[in-house]
Amino acid sequence: MSTLIAGRYRLESRLGSGGMSTVHLAFDERLERLVAVKLLAEHLADDPAFVSRFQREALAAARLIHENIVQVFDSGLDPDTDQHFIVMEYIEGQSCAEILRARGWLPTDEALPIIIACCAGLDYAHRKGVVHRDVKPGNILRGNDHRVKLADFGIAKATEQSSITQAGSVLGTAAYLAPEQGRGEEAGPPADVYALGVVTYQLLSGRLPFEGKSLTELALKQQGERPPPLDTLVSGVRPELAAAVDVALRLEPHLRYPTALDMGRALEDGARGVRPGAGAAIVPPLPGELVDETDVTVVAEHGRDATVVAGGESTRIVPVVRPREPRVGPARSDIDRRPAQRPPQRRRPTPPTDRPPHDNARLFALLAGIVVAIVIAAVIIISLGGGNSRGSVSIPYQRYSHNAATAAQQMSTTVEDNQQ
Repeated sequence: MSTLIAGRYRLESRLGSGGMSTVHLAFDERLERLVAVKLLAEHLADDPAFVSRFQREALAAARLIHENIVQVFDSGLDPDTDQHFIVMEYIEGQSCAEILRARGWLPTDEALPIIIACCAGLDYAHRKGVVHRDVKPGNILRGNDHRVKLADFGIAKATEQSSITQAGSVLGTAAYLAPEQGRGEEAGPPADVYALGVVTYQLLSGRLPFEGKSLTELALKQQGERPPPLDTLVSGVRPELAAAVDVALRLEPHLRYPTALDMGRALEDGARGVRPGAGAAIVPPLPGELVDETDVTVVAEHGRDATVVAGGESTRIVPVVRPREPRVGPARSDIDRRPAQRPPQRRRPTPPTDRPPHDNARLFALLAGIVVAIVIAAVIIISLGGGNSRGSVSIPYQRYSHNAATAAQQMSTTVEDNQQ
């Protein structure tokens, strides 16, 4: 028998679960539609802090009505099951976490619309005073109609209200936490910008910019390393787009985009090969680009690999060129698939088969001399063997032919005549 929540939401199947709650697919019997119902975990129902955070999620999310945010319909405490619940819009489709598990990464023209939609949703929430604080692939849904919505403001809170968490506690998934969150500081809109920058990096490359086995290791990498630029990992990412993503991943909050909407615009510009214009003083310069001294100060102060060359009224920054080993991007054209033509190899000259006339004459003379020597030796052996009673051999003088075979026959006849 299925469970009925609040006398109208009939639970049908489980959609997912986390450390704080479980989400079920349910049928609203009153409005006859499918909804998603989130139930607070039973072992947390007696914890006033978690209950307060759960209720605050419902209040914060209910204020957000935007095409790129999952809408909250209802919330409360079910008297029969004694469970706190939130009823939300049901999105039939996949989360970005499921997409990454199935495909590994997305091409630029498919990933950017997802991120830009999230930028619009976050910008709206920030203007309403709500910070998501848990932006990650699992909380970004893409419906079968390709609509994109941010879900689960599970640890969001109104910025004008006091924090529920104790000082120094950290919420959210570690890989997507902004550096200030890892330090236990208050998370504002820049933290959401950072987390969305991590998601962008992961969707485009299939990997995280920073990875660590613990929060401490992750924080150390954020402080002391810079992630490889996306254009060195993915052949289909322009340097301008890689630079735009890099801004969202800046260590200090004030060096990131002022708003999520600025981030979306910068990503669109970068995809078109245009250097982002928003927050020009913090956007990393491209090779050979002229910037003013303010830009140089910001770049040098925050560890941008660059060589500064002074020149007149402006300063030229030449970033260090890193060797590229890009991942295979979208399918190349047939022209690109053709193997590179090898340069023609020089062939060694073939020795001639016909010998000059004087070489043939030398060969004939050598063969004739060998034949004559053999015949003479045979005559001597026969004569010494006693086959001739006269004990001597007389060989008359003859003129032998210049042909080797004929000369040999003449010599044999001579020997036979002298043996008789």
